[in-house]
Amino acid sequence: MRLISTSILALLVCAAVRAEDWPQFRGPHGDGRWQGPKLPEQWPAEGLPTRWKRPIGGGYAGISVVGERVYTLDRQTEPVERERVLCFRADTGELLWEHADPVTYGHLDYGNGPRAQPTIHDGRVYSVGALGQVNCLDARTGTVIWQRHYQTDFGGRLPMWGYAGSPVIHGDVVLLAPGGSQASLVALHRLTGAEVWQSLSDESGYATPVVVPRPGGDRIVHWTPSHIRGVDAATGRALWGIPYEVTYGVSIARPIVVGDLVFVAGYWEGSKAIRLDGTGSTAELAWEENRYLRGLMSQPLVRDGYVYLLDKQYGLTCFELATGKKVWDDGNAMTPRGRNPHASLVWLGDSDRAIVLNAEGDLILARLNPAGYVEQSRKNIIGFTWAHPAFAGRRVYARSDSEIVCVELPGE
Repeated sequence: MRLISTSILALLVCAAVRAEDWPQFRGPHGDGRWQGPKLPEQWPAEGLPTRWKRPIGGGYAGISVVGERVYTLDRQTEPVERERVLCFRADTGELLWEHADPVTYGHLDYGNGPRAQPTIHDGRVYSVGALGQVNCLDARTGTVIWQRHYQTDFGGRLPMWGYAGSPVIHGDVVLLAPGGSQASLVALHRLTGAEVWQSLSDESGYATPVVVPRPGGDRIVHWTPSHIRGVDAATGRALWGIPYEVTYGVSIARPIVVGDLVFVAGYWEGSKAIRLDGTGSTAELAWEENRYLRGLMSQPLVRDGYVYLLDKQYGLTCFELATGKKVWDDGNAMTPRGRNPHASLVWLGDSDRAIVLNAEGDLILARLNPAGYVEQSRKNIIGFTWAHPAFAGRRVYARSDSEIVCVELPGE
């Protein structure tokens, strides 16, 4: 009996250390929450040990982790130009497989590589390249299951900085945003790639769509360069649209949905909150602000009615979701102010603690609450990066334009 109890305890400890995987953009829940292991208040004085690092090509594509495999995308220019979907062994960094597609970036601005984080679901990898190449690959072998292309299959209009929205799995379909004149948003059968529906005529921005459960049917919130849109998830039927003309088409950060409020943050035109009715079939503007809530690439966090947004001028900013009222800013303490300030913020469990990877490659522990920003510790783990990292088990995986690294997180 003692042996059985010890075995069970060992399994429970192992499961706790394993923590959640990171299978999609913004983590297991799609909203920047991670139920990981307990972390100390400070990083160790000697730093954070690098378990492995491997060379990689350019790109801003984030990293996904499921089980013992790590996935991302890059671009190679020699001997020929191509985009690659890559799979590494989580423990060692061994490259297990790669899938390559020929590309010609030409004059694509910031054309160092793919932007969209791959989505891992049910043994398959779903990826979108900067020019619109869509792959569904076997997650174990990299074998092609099906392929589509935004431009040739759906009349997609290439955004100035390339496609960046990640694939979203919803039931039996994968949601994609080609930005075609009759296919701004499409749903394909996730197993075959067959078209289920297409919807809207807006051009493509850079934001990943979000599915909103509602009585009577799920809704999709889709932020484009001209509107915040609502679509019936089952049929693709357009339900509502709030006009929002975005300079240079930079609708980037994924919309936040809490209760009946949808929040988006733009760089020039600022933030808007819209209110959905009970079924999500209609919407109206709740409030807007363009002085101190101007976000870009950094994905905001929300908890207990407060949002934490990286504003282009003031830095990390806390405000009330219900009203847009600003509570505080950190004076650019978390990440340097610049033309394109960036940081990836993730909640640690259900507390007010967050783990942050800023653009300089610093991994930061901090507390975020209405009282202020309290930085606990920071250590540099990689060079300059705009790519979203992944957290899985007791590790963080991060990438730059030249390398991917796996760093061990310490125990409490």
